[in-house]
Amino acid sequence: MGAFSHQMCSRGPIRQNGPITPHDPEGGGMNASSVTSGTSDLAGSPMRGARLVEVGRMECQETAVVAPGPGDVIVRSAYASICGSDLHTVKHGVDVPPTPCPHGFPGHEGIGTVVESHGSELAPGTTVLTVPNSAVGTCFNEYQTLPASYCLALPDDAPDRMREYLMAQQLGTVIWALRKNPVDVVGRTVVVQGQGSAGLFFTYLLRRAGAATIITSDLSETRLEVSRSYGADEAVRADSGDLSQVVADLTGGRGADHVVEAVGRRETLLAAPSLARVGGTMLWFGLPDSEQPVPFDYRNFFRRKLTGWSTYGAQDEPGLSSFAAAADLIRRGEIDVNPLLTDMFPVEDIDEAFSLAHEPQGRATVKVSVEF
Repeated sequence: MGAFSHQMCSRGPIRQNGPITPHDPEGGGMNASSVTSGTSDLAGSPMRGARLVEVGRMECQETAVVAPGPGDVIVRSAYASICGSDLHTVKHGVDVPPTPCPHGFPGHEGIGTVVESHGSELAPGTTVLTVPNSAVGTCFNEYQTLPASYCLALPDDAPDRMREYLMAQQLGTVIWALRKNPVDVVGRTVVVQGQGSAGLFFTYLLRRAGAATIITSDLSETRLEVSRSYGADEAVRADSGDLSQVVADLTGGRGADHVVEAVGRRETLLAAPSLARVGGTMLWFGLPDSEQPVPFDYRNFFRRKLTGWSTYGAQDEPGLSSFAAAADLIRRGEIDVNPLLTDMFPVEDIDEAFSLAHEPQGRATVKVSVEF
């Protein structure tokens, strides 16, 4: 194959065989290694890696497998999903290091198979969810070199259900947010702004927790349809201007007991406090889509006696127990994540995948992923 010069990769030049399957856990190409310490058999080998070359443009390039350190594993990627926070980074330049960025950045929702383990209990051949902090995310690489602490071993049926289990990353962050900021919603009215994958999981979990009425909003009719199936009583087009009136009508003008902002846009961040009742609670979950400060109406927040939290960093939870809880919900079939699995692109087309995730343009898109 010759030496690499970080040129753009064409479709399928590295892996000669097909996608990872239950009968081929290593997916062809490089074989799984039993290395547990010392030097790596794979470090420096060729792979495909997606890279943010400039704000607004991702490229798949040929690069090399990163050498592992003590406690690291190398994971052969099967799939990676695009998170809403990835869109803010790639399309809006939020929290972007100097470009071109390291290969794999900012991917932090991945699934694959351990092929090397260096001082970790994760054995080669184990199917794992990879959940690195986005600042060090490498999930858009064909081979991820990362600390084992960012990997969750998945149930035995995972090789047959990799696309489903991939959703355990986003679901896990929502479980962690609700654990970190517990609110009693039994018999209460809740508003969830945004019905991307995170917002949809909030809708599902808050209904499961006993919320009496759930009102959701989004720009996508497809996502609003899924929202209703996940438990929303009223699903409102965000661009209709009707959300405030719907909340008022359903609460007798009182406002919602609890509001979740799962978008990160200036408009939704500013609107959230006015949707809550006096003495209500709020959770800001959406990563801001701009590095510019958002003006805050403190007087409104103060006079309404609101309590609010922001939440970030589920990936650093010791033991990744929230992600394990998410995987268990999927394993037991208590949540059907298949309605979210709408779009899949080869990693070579990752820039097109980001464009669709950013601007669906009428397509029935919920979650966009790439495969290796």
